[in-house]
Amino acid sequence: MAHKKAGGSTQNGRDSIAKRRGVKRFGGQTVHAGEVLIRQKGYWYRPGMNTHVGKDWTIHANVNGTVRFQKKRIEKFNGNRERCTMVMVEPYAA
Repeated sequence: MAHKKAGGSTQNGRDSIAKRRGVKRFGGQTVHAGEVLIRQKGYWYRPGMNTHVGKDWTIHANVNGTVRFQKKRIEKFNGNRERCTMVMVEPYAA
């Protein structure tokens, strides 16, 4: 009599939904006030001039203008210096 052991259930097969984080507007692109520039978890990018951070670290534009990125060295609270990428919006020339 042939026997086959039951296959049982797999331990794989689960996946979380995508969070859709990342840079939404790149350097040189024009944006309107309130647009999302970057969705992130933590401070991968820092807010610069004419931008603000939401409660989930999303960086938004404050004014209409052009997006610019800049590498900068900032000093942390413990005195160490860290290179970070600042994102800013240059307003349109009026």
